[in-house]
Amino acid sequence: MARSLSNMVLKGLSSLRSTHSSRAISGSFYNSAMRYSTTVTSDSDTHDDFKPTNKLPSSGLSVQDVVEQDIKENPVMIYMKGVPDSPRCGFSALAVKVLNEYKVPLSARNILEDLELKNAVKSFSCWPTFPQIFIKGEFIGGSDIILNLHQTGELKEKLKDIVTEANTENSG
Repeated sequence: MARSLSNMVLKGLSSLRSTHSSRAISGSFYNSAMRYSTTVTSDSDTHDDFKPTNKLPSSGLSVQDVVEQDIKENPVMIYMKGVPDSPRCGFSALAVKVLNEYKVPLSARNILEDLELKNAVKSFSCWPTFPQIFIKGEFIGGSDIILNLHQTGELKEKLKDIVTEANTENSG
């Protein structure tokens, strides 16, 4: 039932226009106002020379610190399966489509690339499933909650300051 609801909503939202240009900057992709990591999961059949490296420990921060910093510094932060341009599950795709409706700066991390990150996010929010969306430092929930907030108009209110701020920065 959840899958059919998700598919129905995705079909309804598929007509929405979402054009963003992507550019690579120092190992991350920036898509308009979106920022997300691009490494892929480790594959046991891949030679060590071609496996992605975990960049989190080299920053000197613990994974928990990275999660706290992400949530504090990004007005809209989504931990998801895949990245916004290429979600790896329907629930993550639904959350991105709903958030893109508001044209807010969206930051994301792919939890499939790092089990430690995935566990740190679960621990931080005390929520077992993904995607997990944080708005202005507050844990909101997953795609079902974002969709419900969108349908009731509450999401527009939560994102109002962020939309205004993003429009001011883009026009100046």
